[in-house]
Amino acid sequence: MQDVSTLVAQAREGRPRAVARLISLVEGASPQLREVMAALAPLAGNAYVVGLTGSPGVGKSTSTSALVTAYRKQGKRVGVLAVDPSSPFSGGALLGDRVRMSEHASDPGVYIRSMATRGHLGGLAWAAPQAIRVLDAAGCDVILVETVGVGQSEVEIASQADTSVVLLAPGMGDGIQAAKAGILEIGDVYVVNKADRDGADATARELNHMLGLGEARGPGDWRPPIVKTVAARGEGMDEVVEALEKHRAWMEERGVLAERRTARAAREVETIAVTALRERIGDLHGDRRLGALAERIVAGELDPYRAADELVAGLTGTSGG
Repeated sequence: MQDVSTLVAQAREGRPRAVARLISLVEGASPQLREVMAALAPLAGNAYVVGLTGSPGVGKSTSTSALVTAYRKQGKRVGVLAVDPSSPFSGGALLGDRVRMSEHASDPGVYIRSMATRGHLGGLAWAAPQAIRVLDAAGCDVILVETVGVGQSEVEIASQADTSVVLLAPGMGDGIQAAKAGILEIGDVYVVNKADRDGADATARELNHMLGLGEARGPGDWRPPIVKTVAARGEGMDEVVEALEKHRAWMEERGVLAERRTARAAREVETIAVTALRERIGDLHGDRRLGALAERIVAGELDPYRAADELVAGLTGTSGG
């Protein structure tokens, strides 16, 4: 068992190994996880969380790396959570080396961590909210969450980030695909990467047109900007940072940032509660209560919904409806 208070103190000092151990406790659902979260709770809440999403091949990792460079020029400490596909063999992150971000590996002001989705839909690891809190408490000013390129289910990033960045690239049919996926509904900032390619202007125009379709924004509402970049050369990244800062200022001015963070915390609590309940139900396999309820359903004495009510009531100690 590791001493949580010592790990937290070392993480606050910016020691990468302590941060890594805390995130490992989170990912492994350690018995010490409750103690870790209790220790981190009063220390978090200061970092600006930016989610980056988009279809495979648009340059998410390259853009993330370029954003790190731009923020480091401002003297900000940056944390990166790169959520990768899970290995079907080990459950670990397949792209764990993060080759494209290797230039930041020796920078003490940058912490990069790959996380496996472990089969979790939505492009995010189930432990991402707690990992974000670890990086926040460790003193990161900005946390970049780069998601798996899984297309339609990737909209989950909007529920985890303060600001969501949607990346597209010319010649990939992203406009049509994004419209189908609902990705156009979640972006706060849109980036057309690889803008040195033919079709970049057309992609930006199409995106602008799609954003205008059915638009129901009132005066003072946020209109997502479209920024063209060549992330591989770092071009346009200062403009992306500027757009992010404008969105953050807009949210703070209107109380939207606090609303988003409160909603995020509520979803996290709900997920933890549902997970705990599911585990308790899982422990019932072979239990006589579950078997008895199943027999009553087969006999026509009980419907599945009433049986579920009785099961939940037995687990939670409440009276069945």
